[in-house]
Amino acid sequence: MFETYEFTVIEKFLKYVQLDTQSNPESHSHPSTEKQKKLSTVLANELLSMGLSDAHVDDYGYVYANIPANSSKNIPVICFCSHVDTAPDCSGTNVIPILHNGYDGSDIVLPDDKTQIISTDKYPYLKKHIGSCIITASGNTLLGADDKSGLAEIMDMANYLITHPEVKHGIIKILFTPDEEIGEGTAKIDMQKLGADFAYTLDGGEEGTLEDETFSADGVTISVTGVIAHPGYGKNTLINAIKIVSEILTALPTTEWSPETTEKREGFVHPVQIEGIAEKASISFIVRDFDTSKLAEHETRLRIIAENVLKRYPKASMSFEVKEQYRNMKEVLQHHPKVVAYAEEAYTRAGLSVTKEPIRGGTDGSRLSFMGLPCPNIFTGMQAIHSKHEWIGVKDMKKAVEVLVHLVQVWEEKS
Repeated sequence: MFETYEFTVIEKFLKYVQLDTQSNPESHSHPSTEKQKKLSTVLANELLSMGLSDAHVDDYGYVYANIPANSSKNIPVICFCSHVDTAPDCSGTNVIPILHNGYDGSDIVLPDDKTQIISTDKYPYLKKHIGSCIITASGNTLLGADDKSGLAEIMDMANYLITHPEVKHGIIKILFTPDEEIGEGTAKIDMQKLGADFAYTLDGGEEGTLEDETFSADGVTISVTGVIAHPGYGKNTLINAIKIVSEILTALPTTEWSPETTEKREGFVHPVQIEGIAEKASISFIVRDFDTSKLAEHETRLRIIAENVLKRYPKASMSFEVKEQYRNMKEVLQHHPKVVAYAEEAYTRAGLSVTKEPIRGGTDGSRLSFMGLPCPNIFTGMQAIHSKHEWIGVKDMKKAVEVLVHLVQVWEEKS
Protein backbone atom coordinates (compact mmCIF):
# COMPACT_ATOMS: atom_id res chain seq x y z
CA MET A 1 0.00 0.00 0.00
CA PHE A 2 2.85 2.40 0.79
CA GLU A 3 5.66 0.61 -1.04
CA THR A 4 5.72 3.07 -3.94
CA TYR A 5 4.42 6.13 -2.12
CA GLU A 6 6.81 9.06 -1.95
CA PHE A 7 6.26 10.40 1.55
CA THR A 8 6.22 14.19 1.90
CA VAL A 9 6.34 14.19 5.70
CA ILE A 10 10.08 14.79 6.02
CA GLU A 11 10.37 17.71 3.63
CA LYS A 12 7.35 19.33 5.27
CA PHE A 13 8.74 18.80 8.74
CA LEU A 14 12.12 20.30 7.84
CA LYS A 15 10.33 23.34 6.45
CA TYR A 16 8.02 23.84 9.40
CA VAL A 17 10.66 23.61 12.14
CA GLN A 18 12.58 26.52 10.64
CA LEU A 19 9.69 28.87 11.39
CA ASP A 20 9.77 30.30 14.92
CA THR A 21 6.36 29.70 16.51
CA GLN A 22 7.10 29.91 20.21
CA SER A 23 4.05 30.79 22.32
CA ASN A 24 4.17 33.24 25.21
CA PRO A 25 2.56 32.40 28.58
CA GLU A 26 2.69 36.06 29.67
CA SER A 27 0.56 37.23 26.74
CA HIS A 28 -3.18 37.83 26.96
CA SER A 29 -3.79 37.91 23.20
CA HIS A 30 -4.98 35.09 20.94
CA PRO A 31 -2.73 33.79 19.58
CA SER A 32 -0.19 34.70 22.22
CA THR A 33 2.39 35.49 19.51
CA GLU A 34 1.66 36.73 15.99
CA LYS A 35 4.54 34.69 14.57
CA GLN A 36 2.50 31.53 15.01
CA LYS A 37 0.24 32.77 12.23
CA LYS A 38 3.13 32.57 9.76
CA LEU A 39 3.17 28.80 10.00
CA SER A 40 -0.64 28.65 10.08
CA THR A 41 -0.68 30.56 6.80
CA VAL A 42 1.89 28.22 5.25
CA LEU A 43 -0.21 25.22 6.25
CA ALA A 44 -3.45 26.68 4.92
CA ASN A 45 -1.81 27.58 1.62
CA GLU A 46 -0.38 24.08 1.25
CA LEU A 47 -3.83 22.61 1.89
CA LEU A 48 -5.33 24.93 -0.69
CA SER A 49 -2.70 23.82 -3.20
CA MET A 50 -3.74 20.21 -2.54
CA GLY A 51 -7.25 21.13 -3.60
CA LEU A 52 -8.92 21.66 -0.22
CA SER A 53 -10.77 24.81 -1.23
CA ASP A 54 -12.11 25.68 2.22
CA ALA A 55 -8.72 25.67 4.00
CA HIS A 56 -8.18 28.92 5.90
CA VAL A 57 -6.64 30.63 8.91
CA ASP A 58 -9.00 32.48 11.25
CA ASP A 59 -8.25 35.63 13.22
CA TYR A 60 -6.92 33.60 16.14
CA GLY A 61 -4.42 31.57 14.12
CA TYR A 62 -6.45 28.32 13.87
CA VAL A 63 -6.30 26.41 10.60
CA TYR A 64 -9.47 24.65 9.45
CA ALA A 65 -9.78 22.38 6.42
CA ASN A 66 -12.07 19.67 5.14
CA ILE A 67 -11.31 16.58 3.07
CA PRO A 68 -14.65 15.60 1.47
CA ALA A 69 -15.93 12.05 1.83
CA ASN A 70 -15.55 9.66 -1.10
CA SER A 71 -17.76 6.98 0.42
CA SER A 72 -21.55 6.85 0.31
CA LYS A 73 -21.76 5.40 3.81
CA ASN A 74 -22.98 7.38 6.81
CA ILE A 75 -19.60 7.77 8.54
CA PRO A 76 -18.85 9.84 11.66
CA VAL A 77 -16.84 12.97 10.90
CA ILE A 78 -13.26 12.51 12.13
CA CYS A 79 -10.87 15.35 12.98
CA PHE A 80 -7.08 15.21 13.14
CA CYS A 81 -5.42 17.90 15.24
CA SER A 82 -1.90 19.15 16.00
CA HIS A 83 -0.52 22.43 17.32
CA VAL A 84 1.69 24.97 15.58
CA ASP A 85 3.41 26.48 18.62
CA THR A 86 6.59 25.34 20.32
CA ALA A 87 7.30 25.50 24.04
CA PRO A 88 8.60 28.61 25.82
CA ASP A 89 11.04 26.35 27.72
CA CYS A 90 13.77 26.50 25.08
CA SER A 91 14.57 28.83 22.20
CA GLY A 92 12.79 28.17 18.91
CA THR A 93 14.54 30.94 16.99
CA ASN A 94 16.77 30.07 14.01
CA VAL A 95 16.25 26.32 14.28
CA ILE A 96 18.72 24.43 12.07
CA PRO A 97 17.50 20.86 11.53
CA ILE A 98 20.14 18.21 10.83
CA LEU A 99 19.49 14.86 9.17
CA HIS A 100 21.66 12.05 10.51
CA ASN A 101 21.43 9.40 7.81
CA GLY A 102 22.23 5.83 8.75
CA TYR A 103 22.58 6.59 12.45
CA ASP A 104 25.28 4.24 13.77
CA GLY A 105 24.44 4.27 17.49
CA SER A 106 27.28 6.55 18.57
CA ASP A 107 26.92 9.75 20.60
CA ILE A 108 25.66 12.72 18.60
CA VAL A 109 27.57 15.90 19.40
CA LEU A 110 25.50 18.86 18.24
CA PRO A 111 27.72 21.17 16.20
CA ASP A 112 26.62 24.60 17.44
CA ASP A 113 27.08 23.67 21.11
CA LYS A 114 29.40 20.72 21.59
CA THR A 115 28.32 20.38 25.23
CA GLN A 116 24.97 19.16 23.92
CA ILE A 117 25.38 15.41 23.42
CA ILE A 118 22.59 13.00 22.52
CA SER A 119 23.48 9.45 23.54
CA THR A 120 21.85 6.04 23.73
CA ASP A 121 22.68 5.95 27.45
CA LYS A 122 20.42 8.91 28.07
CA TYR A 123 17.90 8.09 25.31
CA PRO A 124 17.70 4.29 24.93
CA TYR A 125 14.99 4.61 22.27
CA LEU A 126 17.76 5.74 19.91
CA LYS A 127 18.86 2.11 19.70
CA LYS A 128 15.72 1.30 17.73
CA HIS A 129 16.83 3.79 15.08
CA ILE A 130 20.30 2.44 14.41
CA GLY A 131 20.69 2.20 10.65
CA SER A 132 17.86 4.66 10.10
CA CYS A 133 17.67 8.43 9.70
CA ILE A 134 17.05 10.68 12.68
CA ILE A 135 16.66 14.45 12.84
CA THR A 136 18.05 16.79 15.51
CA ALA A 137 18.56 20.51 15.89
CA SER A 138 22.05 22.02 15.87
CA GLY A 139 22.52 22.60 19.61
CA ASN A 140 21.26 26.14 20.22
CA THR A 141 17.52 25.50 20.06
CA LEU A 142 14.84 22.92 20.42
CA LEU A 143 13.93 21.07 17.24
CA GLY A 144 10.19 21.64 17.25
CA ALA A 145 9.12 18.04 16.72
CA ASP A 146 6.56 18.89 19.41
CA ASP A 147 4.36 19.31 17.52
CA LYS A 148 5.52 20.06 14.00
CA SER A 149 5.95 16.34 13.46
CA GLY A 150 2.20 16.02 14.04
CA LEU A 151 1.53 18.81 11.56
CA ALA A 152 3.71 17.18 8.91
CA GLU A 153 2.15 13.77 9.44
CA ILE A 154 -1.41 15.07 9.09
CA MET A 155 -0.38 17.02 6.00
CA ASP A 156 1.15 13.90 4.46
CA MET A 157 -1.98 11.92 5.29
CA ALA A 158 -4.01 14.56 3.45
CA ASN A 159 -1.65 14.30 0.49
CA TYR A 160 -2.00 10.53 0.42
CA LEU A 161 -5.78 10.57 0.55
CA ILE A 162 -6.04 13.19 -2.18
CA THR A 163 -3.62 11.35 -4.47
CA HIS A 164 -5.16 7.94 -3.74
CA PRO A 165 -8.91 8.35 -4.22
CA GLU A 166 -9.33 4.57 -4.16
CA VAL A 167 -8.87 4.77 -0.36
CA LYS A 168 -12.43 5.15 0.91
CA HIS A 169 -13.16 7.46 3.84
CA GLY A 170 -15.75 9.76 5.31
CA ILE A 171 -15.45 13.50 5.88
CA ILE A 172 -12.06 14.31 7.41
CA LYS A 173 -11.54 17.54 9.30
CA ILE A 174 -8.11 19.06 9.82
CA LEU A 175 -7.50 21.40 12.75
CA PHE A 176 -4.22 23.10 13.62
CA THR A 177 -4.17 25.10 16.86
CA PRO A 178 -1.93 27.79 18.37
CA ASP A 179 -0.90 28.10 22.01
CA GLU A 180 -1.22 24.46 23.08
CA GLU A 181 2.04 24.69 25.00
CA ILE A 182 0.64 27.40 27.28
CA GLY A 183 -2.71 25.68 27.85
CA GLU A 184 -4.72 27.85 25.44
CA GLY A 185 -4.90 25.54 22.44
CA THR A 186 -8.67 25.14 22.55
CA ALA A 187 -9.56 28.62 23.83
CA LYS A 188 -10.90 29.97 20.55
CA ILE A 189 -11.92 26.86 18.61
CA ASP A 190 -15.21 27.25 16.75
CA MET A 191 -16.70 23.84 17.46
CA GLN A 192 -19.71 24.45 15.25
CA LYS A 193 -17.50 25.31 12.29
CA LEU A 194 -15.28 22.31 12.99
CA GLY A 195 -18.29 20.03 12.92
CA ALA A 196 -16.55 16.79 13.92
CA ASP A 197 -17.89 13.81 15.87
CA PHE A 198 -14.60 12.37 17.11
CA ALA A 199 -10.98 13.48 16.96
CA TYR A 200 -7.38 12.38 17.34
CA THR A 201 -4.46 14.57 18.33
CA LEU A 202 -1.05 13.79 16.83
CA ASP A 203 1.08 14.79 19.80
CA GLY A 204 2.59 11.59 21.22
CA GLY A 205 6.03 10.03 21.48
CA GLU A 206 7.36 6.58 20.68
CA GLU A 207 6.10 4.57 17.74
CA GLY A 208 3.20 2.36 18.76
CA THR A 209 2.09 4.38 21.78
CA LEU A 210 -1.58 5.28 22.03
CA GLU A 211 -2.71 7.54 24.83
CA ASP A 212 -6.27 7.68 26.08
CA GLU A 213 -5.59 9.04 29.55
CA THR A 214 -4.08 12.28 30.81
CA PHE A 215 -3.55 13.98 34.10
CA SER A 216 -6.39 15.97 35.57
CA ALA A 217 -5.06 19.41 36.30
CA ASP A 218 -5.70 22.45 38.49
CA GLY A 219 -3.75 25.61 39.05
CA VAL A 220 -3.34 27.06 42.55
CA THR A 221 -2.22 30.55 43.50
CA ILE A 222 -1.23 31.33 47.08
CA SER A 223 -1.05 35.08 47.72
CA VAL A 224 0.37 36.45 50.94
CA THR A 225 -0.07 40.00 52.18
CA GLY A 226 2.41 41.11 54.80
CA VAL A 227 2.78 44.36 56.71
CA ILE A 228 4.94 46.97 55.05
CA ALA A 229 7.08 49.49 56.95
CA HIS A 230 10.20 51.49 56.30
CA PRO A 231 13.01 48.91 56.65
CA GLY A 232 15.02 51.32 58.77
CA TYR A 233 12.23 51.34 61.33
CA GLY A 234 10.74 47.94 60.75
CA LYS A 235 11.53 46.24 64.03
CA ASN A 236 8.45 44.47 65.42
CA THR A 237 6.39 45.95 62.57
CA LEU A 238 7.60 44.78 59.16
CA ILE A 239 6.27 41.41 57.99
CA ASN A 240 7.91 40.49 54.68
CA ALA A 241 5.58 38.62 52.31
CA ILE A 242 8.51 37.42 50.17
CA LYS A 243 10.02 35.64 53.18
CA ILE A 244 6.68 34.04 54.05
CA VAL A 245 6.13 32.57 50.59
CA SER A 246 9.74 31.38 50.69
CA GLU A 247 8.97 29.55 53.94
CA ILE A 248 5.95 27.93 52.30
CA LEU A 249 8.19 26.62 49.54
CA THR A 250 10.71 25.39 52.09
CA ALA A 251 7.95 23.53 53.93
CA LEU A 252 7.06 21.44 50.85
CA PRO A 253 8.14 17.77 50.95
CA THR A 254 11.47 17.05 49.28
CA THR A 255 11.28 13.26 48.83
CA GLU A 256 7.77 12.90 47.39
CA TRP A 257 4.84 14.84 45.92
CA SER A 258 6.93 16.67 43.29
CA PRO A 259 7.75 16.10 39.59
CA GLU A 260 11.33 15.30 40.61
CA THR A 261 10.24 12.43 42.84
CA THR A 262 7.19 10.92 41.12
CA GLU A 263 6.52 8.72 38.09
CA LYS A 264 3.92 6.53 36.40
CA ARG A 265 0.52 7.13 38.05
CA GLU A 266 1.73 9.30 40.93
CA GLY A 267 0.40 12.84 41.19
CA PHE A 268 2.30 15.92 42.31
CA VAL A 269 2.19 19.57 43.31
CA HIS A 270 4.72 21.78 41.54
CA PRO A 271 5.55 25.48 42.11
CA VAL A 272 6.02 27.14 38.74
CA GLN A 273 6.24 30.87 39.50
CA ILE A 274 6.97 33.18 42.41
CA GLU A 275 6.59 36.92 42.25
CA GLY A 276 5.95 39.95 44.41
CA ILE A 277 7.39 42.55 46.71
CA ALA A 278 7.83 42.75 50.47
CA GLU A 279 4.21 43.83 50.98
CA LYS A 280 2.56 41.17 48.81
CA ALA A 281 3.92 38.05 47.12
CA SER A 282 2.46 34.97 45.47
CA ILE A 283 3.34 31.46 44.35
CA SER A 284 1.69 29.71 41.43
CA PHE A 285 1.43 25.92 41.50
CA ILE A 286 0.25 23.25 39.13
CA VAL A 287 -1.56 20.30 40.72
CA ARG A 288 -1.70 17.00 38.80
CA ASP A 289 -3.21 13.56 39.29
CA PHE A 290 -4.85 10.88 37.13
CA ASP A 291 -7.62 10.56 39.70
CA THR A 292 -9.58 13.81 39.56
CA SER A 293 -10.89 13.35 43.10
CA LYS A 294 -7.34 13.44 44.43
CA LEU A 295 -6.78 17.00 43.21
CA ALA A 296 -8.83 18.27 46.16
CA GLU A 297 -6.73 16.13 48.53
CA HIS A 298 -3.51 17.63 47.15
CA GLU A 299 -4.94 21.13 47.40
CA THR A 300 -6.08 20.60 51.00
CA ARG A 301 -2.62 19.35 51.92
CA LEU A 302 -1.02 22.38 50.27
CA ARG A 303 -3.41 24.75 52.00
CA ILE A 304 -2.62 23.23 55.41
CA ILE A 305 1.13 23.58 54.78
CA ALA A 306 0.66 27.25 53.90
CA GLU A 307 -1.68 27.94 56.84
CA ASN A 308 0.79 26.39 59.27
CA VAL A 309 3.44 28.81 58.03
CA LEU A 310 1.02 31.75 58.36
CA LYS A 311 0.31 30.84 61.98
CA ARG A 312 3.73 32.25 62.80
CA TYR A 313 2.67 35.58 61.28
CA PRO A 314 -0.78 36.43 62.72
CA LYS A 315 -0.77 39.94 61.22
CA ALA A 316 -0.20 38.60 57.69
CA SER A 317 -3.02 37.23 55.53
CA MET A 318 -3.27 34.65 52.80
CA SER A 319 -5.60 33.85 49.92
CA PHE A 320 -5.76 30.43 48.26
CA GLU A 321 -7.22 30.34 44.73
CA VAL A 322 -7.90 27.15 42.76
CA LYS A 323 -8.55 27.23 39.02
CA GLU A 324 -9.52 24.21 36.96
CA GLN A 325 -7.20 23.64 33.98
CA TYR A 326 -8.15 20.33 32.33
CA ARG A 327 -9.45 16.89 33.17
CA ASN A 328 -8.45 13.30 32.43
CA MET A 329 -9.72 12.46 28.93
CA LYS A 330 -10.34 8.89 30.10
CA GLU A 331 -13.47 10.11 31.88
CA VAL A 332 -14.97 10.85 28.45
CA LEU A 333 -13.29 8.22 26.26
CA GLN A 334 -14.49 5.33 28.41
CA HIS A 335 -17.99 6.14 27.14
CA HIS A 336 -16.84 5.98 23.49
CA PRO A 337 -14.74 2.79 23.33
CA LYS A 338 -14.73 2.52 19.54
CA VAL A 339 -12.64 5.70 19.20
CA VAL A 340 -9.69 3.97 20.85
CA ALA A 341 -10.53 0.52 19.48
CA TYR A 342 -10.48 1.76 15.87
CA ALA A 343 -7.11 3.39 16.48
CA GLU A 344 -5.78 0.11 17.85
CA GLU A 345 -7.01 -1.64 14.71
CA ALA A 346 -5.19 0.92 12.56
CA TYR A 347 -1.96 0.35 14.50
CA THR A 348 -2.29 -3.38 13.93
CA ARG A 349 -2.84 -2.91 10.20
CA ALA A 350 0.30 -0.78 10.10
CA GLY A 351 2.24 -3.68 11.64
CA LEU A 352 2.56 -2.16 15.10
CA SER A 353 1.98 -3.49 18.58
CA VAL A 354 -0.07 -1.07 20.62
CA THR A 355 1.37 0.35 23.83
CA LYS A 356 -1.29 2.18 25.83
CA GLU A 357 0.02 4.49 28.49
CA PRO A 358 -1.22 7.53 30.41
CA ILE A 359 0.20 10.94 29.59
CA ARG A 360 1.89 12.65 32.52
CA GLY A 361 0.60 15.92 31.15
CA GLY A 362 -2.23 17.10 28.94
CA THR A 363 -2.96 17.72 25.29
CA ASP A 364 -5.53 19.66 23.32
CA GLY A 365 -7.36 16.33 23.36
CA SER A 366 -7.97 16.65 27.09
CA ARG A 367 -10.05 19.76 26.66
CA LEU A 368 -11.55 18.70 23.33
CA SER A 369 -12.88 15.55 24.97
CA PHE A 370 -14.74 17.62 27.56
CA MET A 371 -15.93 20.01 24.85
CA GLY A 372 -17.86 17.15 23.28
CA LEU A 373 -15.18 15.81 20.95
CA PRO A 374 -13.72 12.54 22.34
CA CYS A 375 -10.05 12.68 21.41
CA PRO A 376 -7.22 10.22 22.20
CA ASN A 377 -3.59 10.89 21.27
CA ILE A 378 -1.55 9.16 18.55
CA PHE A 379 2.25 8.92 18.46
CA THR A 380 4.40 11.13 16.23
CA GLY A 381 7.89 9.90 17.16
CA MET A 382 9.01 13.06 19.03
CA GLN A 383 11.65 12.56 21.73
CA ALA A 384 13.38 14.72 24.38
CA ILE A 385 10.84 17.46 23.78
CA HIS A 386 11.22 21.04 25.03
CA SER A 387 15.00 20.70 25.03
CA LYS A 388 18.08 21.14 22.85
CA HIS A 389 18.33 17.33 22.73
CA GLU A 390 15.01 16.99 20.94
CA TRP A 391 15.12 14.42 18.14
CA ILE A 392 12.85 12.31 15.98
CA GLY A 393 13.18 9.22 13.81
CA VAL A 394 12.14 9.41 10.17
CA LYS A 395 10.72 5.89 10.19
CA ASP A 396 8.43 6.77 13.09
CA MET A 397 7.05 9.74 11.20
CA LYS A 398 6.31 7.68 8.13
CA LYS A 399 4.68 4.99 10.24
CA ALA A 400 2.40 7.59 11.83
CA VAL A 401 1.22 8.61 8.37
CA GLU A 402 0.44 4.98 7.60
CA VAL A 403 -1.57 4.68 10.82
CA LEU A 404 -3.69 7.71 9.92
CA VAL A 405 -4.48 6.36 6.48
CA HIS A 406 -5.46 3.00 7.93
CA LEU A 407 -7.53 4.73 10.60
CA VAL A 408 -9.80 6.56 8.17
CA GLN A 409 -10.32 3.27 6.36
CA VAL A 410 -11.26 1.50 9.59
CA TRP A 411 -13.91 4.13 10.29
CA GLU A 412 -15.28 3.74 6.76
CA GLU A 413 -15.34 -0.05 6.85
CA LYS A 414 -17.02 -0.27 10.26
CA SER A 415 -19.70 2.35 9.54
